[in-house]
Amino acid sequence: MHLQIDPVIFYLFGYPILRWYSLAYILGFLSAYFLFKKLNDFTTKEQMESMFNYAFFGVIFGGRLGYVVFYNLKYYLHHPLEILAVWQGGMSFHGGLIGVAIGLYWFCKKHNVDVWKVADIAPVCVTPGLFFGRTANFINGELWGAQTTLPIGFVFPASGTMTPRHPTQLYEATLEGLVIFIILFILYRKNGGGSGKICALFLILYGAFRFIIEFVREPDVQLGYVLFNTFTMGHLLCFGMVFTGLIVYYKNKLFKKH
Repeated sequence: MHLQIDPVIFYLFGYPILRWYSLAYILGFLSAYFLFKKLNDFTTKEQMESMFNYAFFGVIFGGRLGYVVFYNLKYYLHHPLEILAVWQGGMSFHGGLIGVAIGLYWFCKKHNVDVWKVADIAPVCVTPGLFFGRTANFINGELWGAQTTLPIGFVFPASGTMTPRHPTQLYEATLEGLVIFIILFILYRKNGGGSGKICALFLILYGAFRFIIEFVREPDVQLGYVLFNTFTMGHLLCFGMVFTGLIVYYKNKLFKKH
């Protein structure tokens, strides 16, 4: 299957107005907003809107700085002004996660809101955004996987070859977005939040799924494999996620009544 989809959805007088990736961010924030509004029972409307402002700036700044630090630090040290050129691409999920975590923690301390209630509801609300984001990566023909002979393989012209590759973007959209959302949503509706178990489970599941997918995902060309000629930067960051999730799990005595 040969992937040829225009990354721009809408043009006006020849100028790109709306891109798939921009639409993914819009849908991600809208779905998060309505899910939080449906599940939230511990903040006021004003607090909720303020929290989303913290999360928005956290994901934008964290995602960009995460990409700079984790994936292309040497380049940006020599071209620091290009750090601001977000329109050129380059966002890191793990950086965005750290940014959102810092932003939400700051919000909770400032507004005297229970940190663990926010930590548990946030993953439920953001996972649909992961689905939209990875689908947009697929449409853009970026972040492709390794070469494959399986029937599900896609030809990504930007890869520079006509060899079919794993559509790892769709693997991630399904596992990290859809599957994790279903699991966390069911658990949250059944048990509520506040214990840290949803937060921990998200970190563990996302880290594990992404760790496995990284084996068939093409490493970033500027980094390649960073450990034993087998493990990528994504592997290392996902290992950190799982480790952090286990710490949260045991520290908060998860899956016990609270």
